Amino acid sequence: MPNRSRHGRTEQTRTTGTGPGDRGARAKQRAFAVGVVEDGQSGDELVELRELLRTAGVAVVGQAVQHREKVHPNTYVGAGKLEEIRDAAKAADANVIAVDDELSPRQERNMEAALGIPVVDRTATILDIFAGHAHSAEGKLQVELAQLQYNLARMRGLWTHLERLGGGIGTRGPGESQIETDRRLARDRISALKRKLVEVQGTRAVMRAERERAHLPQIALAGYTNAGKSTLLNQLTGAEVGVRDRLFHTLDPTTRTWRLHGRTYLVTDTVGFIRKLPHQLVEAFGATLEETRRADLVLHVVDASSEEEDREEMMRAVDDVLEEIGAGDRPRLLVLNKIDALADEDREVMRRRFPDAVLVSAATGEGVEEFGERIADEFERRLQDIDLLLPYSEGARLAELHDIAGDLEREDTPEGVRVHARVPESVAERFGAFATNSQPA
Repeated sequence: MPNRSRHGRTEQTRTTGTGPGDRGARAKQRAFAVGVVEDGQSGDELVELRELLRTAGVAVVGQAVQHREKVHPNTYVGAGKLEEIRDAAKAADANVIAVDDELSPRQERNMEAALGIPVVDRTATILDIFAGHAHSAEGKLQVELAQLQYNLARMRGLWTHLERLGGGIGTRGPGESQIETDRRLARDRISALKRKLVEVQGTRAVMRAERERAHLPQIALAGYTNAGKSTLLNQLTGAEVGVRDRLFHTLDPTTRTWRLHGRTYLVTDTVGFIRKLPHQLVEAFGATLEETRRADLVLHVVDASSEEEDREEMMRAVDDVLEEIGAGDRPRLLVLNKIDALADEDREVMRRRFPDAVLVSAATGEGVEEFGERIADEFERRLQDIDLLLPYSEGARLAELHDIAGDLEREDTPEGVRVHARVPESVAERFGAFATNSQPA
């Protein structure tokens, strides 16, 4: 129930789910969720943390929210709130405290000492999910790298009980020696992982270069996690990317071809974004997100069925991450997905609210034809006309042009094949030697 703190701020503590009396149905891990939000914010502030925990296979048995200007530097929440959380967590039979922010090592140690049970922060929860969802060699390397970088700063706290065994000035106790050993091993492993990732990224760069030499238009699906990007990829390309109703189900980027109006497009599904995405993950998944930076068009996929306040926050989170990874300047199209869950009047509201967006249901296929027309128009605006004379000996170049341009006009003449087509500017430059005038039209 809502409580009024000594400073007049509204605070909430409640228990949910399984409790001590429901022994048979209890999950192995039962989390009590804790968050700090700024004064003036309202709504269900921990809804995303609960969804993260659900994805990680953890039952949420209660939660507590404290409204304050900023988190406490030593204990995340105030001393009085800590006592309240300890009692509520015990009553709910929780065996772990889950916090909705990244904690400093000091905050984590102090909270655990005060509450008497393990404390995990938001970053640890997300890293745990990523560890379970990464399937490719690169994805596993990226996750392990992020985990090591996260844990490196926390190693000192693991050995505080041994530090006290050390002697005075000039001596080296076993605790200090163990800390140094663990840090050295972690740094060595981090260096090895970074070298392996460079090799893997080199392979990815070769594959990317092959695709770029084909000059096929590249489309990247970006958006909040669980917005339906993988379902949309499957709908457009006939791919069979795994789809489930959970956060971060897709970690490894998947690229498929999409044939539209005689032209071939490359469509890449990327890792989903989330608010307060840990910086370790942004850094570790930089190579994966490279697909977004290099895309000719970024499709920002949004769950149109979500609540307006949540939807706005999710869209801001995606915009922030796109800026952070250097993709903020890429051409972008807003795609409002899951319209099958909306009533007709809600769809009209969406059309008025986002007049430049396209509305689709990736699950049912509704709106996909209109969506394809919009994509074709987006690329058509950036094409230019070329008139070429290709010798008959350049049959491979003509076939390449067919793949890039789709429909084109051709005429067989004694000198060769006369071609009129609309292609991207970079392609026009490549075929400049065959232009019938000094410059491609």
